[in-house]
Amino acid sequence: MDVVIDLPELPGQPAYVRLAEGLRRAILDGRFQPGERLPATRAVARALGIARNTVLEAYDQLTAEGYLVARHGSGTFVAPELPDRAFRARRPGTGSPPPGAPLPAQPAKFSAFARRLPPEDPVPPMGHGRLPFDFRYGTPSFAEFPLAEWRSLTRRILDYPPAELLGYGPAEGLPALRSALARYLQRSRGVRCSAEDLVIVNGSQQALDLAARVLLDPGDAVAMEEPGYSGARTVFEAAGAEIVPVRVDEEGIVVAELPERARVVYVTPSHQFPTGAVLSAARRMELLAWAWRTGATIIEDDYDSEFRYAGRPLAALQGLDEAGRVVYTGTMSKVLLPALRLGYLVPPPSLKAAIARAKWLTDRHVALLYQAVLAAFIEEGHFERHLRRMRRVYARRRERLLSAIERHLGSRAAVRGTESGIHVMLELPGVDDSRAVVEAARAAGVGLHSAHIYYAGPPPSSASFVLGYSSLDEPAIEEGVARLGRVVEAYCRLRGS
Repeated sequence: MDVVIDLPELPGQPAYVRLAEGLRRAILDGRFQPGERLPATRAVARALGIARNTVLEAYDQLTAEGYLVARHGSGTFVAPELPDRAFRARRPGTGSPPPGAPLPAQPAKFSAFARRLPPEDPVPPMGHGRLPFDFRYGTPSFAEFPLAEWRSLTRRILDYPPAELLGYGPAEGLPALRSALARYLQRSRGVRCSAEDLVIVNGSQQALDLAARVLLDPGDAVAMEEPGYSGARTVFEAAGAEIVPVRVDEEGIVVAELPERARVVYVTPSHQFPTGAVLSAARRMELLAWAWRTGATIIEDDYDSEFRYAGRPLAALQGLDEAGRVVYTGTMSKVLLPALRLGYLVPPPSLKAAIARAKWLTDRHVALLYQAVLAAFIEEGHFERHLRRMRRVYARRRERLLSAIERHLGSRAAVRGTESGIHVMLELPGVDDSRAVVEAARAAGVGLHSAHIYYAGPPPSSASFVLGYSSLDEPAIEEGVARLGRVVEAYCRLRGS
């Protein structure tokens, strides 16, 4: 065991007293936990270059003081119950610590970037207050993931790993994965790209961060859909940008209301988050023309377009871009697993080199093993088979959700964004206190998530919620909506509406 113990300067004191004080501070600071075994005296003596008898004397002193416990034949351990720390507190009436005590920690001076960071994660981690019927958005069905195929490919690659998987890889990503993804995006999303155009990233959140790093200076204006994805908003705010909310209607973002000074506009055209509106063909052309005229860059977040249940498939906005104004991003988190942290970015040629350099500075590259496995997963047809299967699974869950809302909420509810994706937006026009409904639903075992957090400005007066249905099976969806129906009925009865 490596041993790092500070020997404080205590003039006139013998070595064993200094060592005892260093160990005492380490115990009180939590570097050695109650019940933890201390290093052997020979190891400490060898590491510090002192006599073993000096270490024995220090251990004996701390044992006498109650900090250590010696167990015959087992070693020396930190006492389960530490002595009262009061004697090490500052002396009454003075502002100075007692002699030999460590100085109090001073707060760090934060940068402007650090001061702009949100106080907590916009999206809490999985398992955080998980409820039996949680309509949390964005979590795929773990039970449906083709684990056997993924395990087999991983084992095959690890049995004979090529040298390029064991060292540092290219910042843009493995050529095999970029090639496989480029072919998939060309045929399924109409994206104009080759393997050389792609950058593999740690999920779409890193894609947004990289785009912000190379496009924005503090004070630049970013136009965002209102309501819009809060994870993107926090990235742009952390970069020092001014967020300009732009209204969304049934055809998507209202291009006529975009500010001329915007340096960037962030959109989710295939399935607007959270309303589910689809950007119309006319609006798409209008948005591209606006970007060409103003010199702005469009960030297209294509976060869940793989799942569409009505109408013909929609091509990506990037595929219509003739002027190189669109940065296209996508993720595997909704299709496969969030834990893989695999996403992709297709910048226009003018931005590719800068984004690749920023990626290198951030983390060099995404885990090469996961990249290699995903490349094989796509090339051997597993990915598109899984995607076809999940479309059927989510289509059934969507139908059950919509029919359950009709049965249990009826005219009290309005639903938006039902044609694609893995969530809908539920509006309750008669409810003006969304927090009360969320808390009552939670007491009933139902996870309900307000859409109000997705507004940069004042949210509407009536309650609205994002209902994700991908991680719940059909019976759970039915029961969860039934419980929610009873919660809303009780709320309306109590409020007399």
